[in-house]
Amino acid sequence: MRNIILGCCFFTTILSFGQMPKNKAQEAIVKQYLDSCAYKYNYTFQMSEWQNCIDEGLKKDNTIAYLWQQKAMPYFKCKKYEVGMPFLDKAVLYDKQEWLPYRGFMKCVFVKNYKEAIQDLEESIKLYGNGYRMDHPYSFYIGLCYLQLNEYDKAEKLFDDYVNDIYKNRQQLEHPTAYFYQGIAKYELKKWDEAIAIFDKALKIYPQFSDAKYYKAICLFKLGKSKEEITTLAASAREDAAKGFTLNEDNTIYETYPYQVKFTK
Repeated sequence: MRNIILGCCFFTTILSFGQMPKNKAQEAIVKQYLDSCAYKYNYTFQMSEWQNCIDEGLKKDNTIAYLWQQKAMPYFKCKKYEVGMPFLDKAVLYDKQEWLPYRGFMKCVFVKNYKEAIQDLEESIKLYGNGYRMDHPYSFYIGLCYLQLNEYDKAEKLFDDYVNDIYKNRQQLEHPTAYFYQGIAKYELKKWDEAIAIFDKALKIYPQFSDAKYYKAICLFKLGKSKEEITTLAASAREDAAKGFTLNEDNTIYETYPYQVKFTK
């Protein structure tokens, strides 16, 4: 199920990553009211048309979790979190395994309600294991939440465990974002040398990673390194950021991630 639409500020591709209905009647409703109706509209300036299509589908069967999630999704992308969350809650009600971890992700990255995000994600791990959302395990997002709650020791352990798991399971590729946040946890704990070593691992994979360069420069400053080395690295970070080289996460087009640097002109 794929359709190119205009997001709140960007062109984006809506991909169906949710669990589809389990019977043919529900599949037919999704096809009629999403594929052949809502997805014909641009929710940025045709929100009512998008929502009307989904509402008609929900009149046919209001237990289809995916319809509730698709009703919520454009509100989150337009930063109308309080409008969208009750609809996402309905998705969780009708398909908890699929949408509880997604709700935890949304509360972490979009809504920035970190304590509630931790609750959703920890429950997901307890019930279903440490699965993945948006290229990362649930524990990764719990780590982000702990960073934002200034609980750096907890964040450090989660990111250390994540990186160690990547090494153990070579089916997973090393991820610069994983290293970045592991480095950030060390940075916040004033472990400057360790942080630099980890930022270097991120930069080996992603040499233009401006955010990693920025925090590495701060660590160098804290260690009293030469002004020339620091200013050269900071200038390189600014140049890369100006070219769009920042955190390589799909949803950065909608939201600023924790510790993502917004360079001023």
